[in-house]
Amino acid sequence: MDTTICSKGSTFAGESSSMGELRQRPNHSVRSHFFSGGEFTASCGAESIVVTNPADETEVGRTPRGSERDIDHAVSAARRSFDSGPWPRLSPAERGEWLDKLADELERRGDDIAAMITAEIGQPIRVSTAWGGKRPVAHLRYYAQVARDLQNELERPNVARQGTSTIRREPLGVAALIVPWNHPFASTTLKLGPALAAGCTVVIKPAEESPLDIYILAEACLKIGLPAGVINIVPGGRETGQILVAHPGIDKVGFTGSTAAGRSIASNMGARLLPVTLELGGKSAAIVLESADLDMTMDSLRVASFENTGQTCASMSRVLVPQSRYAEVRDRLLSEMRSLRVGDPWDPDTDLGPLVSARIKDRALGLVRRAEDGGVAATRTHQDLPSTGCFVSPVLIEKAAMDSEIAQTEVFGPVVSLHSYGSVEEAIDLANQSQYGLASAIYGDSAQAESVARRIRAGTVGINGYKPDLNHPYGGYKESGMGREFAPEATAAYQNIKTIWR
Repeated sequence: MDTTICSKGSTFAGESSSMGELRQRPNHSVRSHFFSGGEFTASCGAESIVVTNPADETEVGRTPRGSERDIDHAVSAARRSFDSGPWPRLSPAERGEWLDKLADELERRGDDIAAMITAEIGQPIRVSTAWGGKRPVAHLRYYAQVARDLQNELERPNVARQGTSTIRREPLGVAALIVPWNHPFASTTLKLGPALAAGCTVVIKPAEESPLDIYILAEACLKIGLPAGVINIVPGGRETGQILVAHPGIDKVGFTGSTAAGRSIASNMGARLLPVTLELGGKSAAIVLESADLDMTMDSLRVASFENTGQTCASMSRVLVPQSRYAEVRDRLLSEMRSLRVGDPWDPDTDLGPLVSARIKDRALGLVRRAEDGGVAATRTHQDLPSTGCFVSPVLIEKAAMDSEIAQTEVFGPVVSLHSYGSVEEAIDLANQSQYGLASAIYGDSAQAESVARRIRAGTVGINGYKPDLNHPYGGYKESGMGREFAPEATAAYQNIKTIWR
């Protein structure tokens, strides 16, 4: 294993040790190094990632694109840290203290994280402030407490003889954390918190659409003096991720992204009998029952279907309504959609920003056009969109068969299909007619909604809203993934179990 470091240095031109001067729009950011072994190390590759803001098409910054040698440096650093460093040998409570320190440092940099995310992906600043500036801090503080509460050894009575034997939970080793662009920092800390609490060291690969915000995490690690090699960061695209997953020094992969990529990762790791946690795509169904309060339902769907411009894997992108209330729900939903403010992501009143790239925009619009060509009605609620950038109108799809492309494919944009049903049994059947099973929401009488929820083939179901809670497992059925994030269960996914018989 090549462990040569191309060059070293804890500070360098263009990479300050503090992001504190950032407020709203961050300055152009040129990053020439990765974060490996507790310091910034120069890239061994020649390629760069150019980040362009999808709202105004200006260049936000650049980072190196991780090469095979860069990945090897980072994994080797994580391996040394795990095999001979202090992190796995600290008590869970001590690891909890470090997680709290990191949370405190990120809290001080929350505005800077939010601003960088908005610059990278055009996420409305109101959303990035919550998802980038605040939720990651809450994640780390939660897992700091999980670490303190861990019981990594317990005695259990023997049944074939007298006495007891010991069951131990031990960290798996080096974890590869591959995170998406749509909620980049929060997706990182949802994996980072349980991995570190368990005692693993990590290599993080951010998406190539959002590789800049993660450097703030690196700077926070330096500021608090986190032991070297516990957290390592190498930006890159699909090829970089493939190299990371295939590296022999990796013991576990945590991935959020497309089902196709997740299937490839599962195949690679399965061939080596190594564990994975996969949070993949979704085409989630919201079922509106006859008894639903439409004021509450519309307030909920405004967020559940359209937050982050529909670029969320758990978006309620299929809405199922009784035939008797179809016209009423359609009018209310269109009114809600028309009230969404589309535009400048830096404006705190903006609801929907641009899609992340021209490629994603073209894909979303292509799905809508093909649906229209097939006879489906598509109502675009906004006509006057910004002339520059990757903006799309919210679209309501009607009269689409449940087995059609538009009703089965994750659009990842502000596109919702409306379907009618004749009975609750039919609604359940329609909701379950999907390759995915990540999320669902049921609106109506609580007792009836609870009964329906138990029959939905999805890993998470909301009653009269969809509000995931960090203390409960999150993940999907079917092609929406394997394993669970959130909650203490996520930490267990980064541990091995050893039995010591007596």
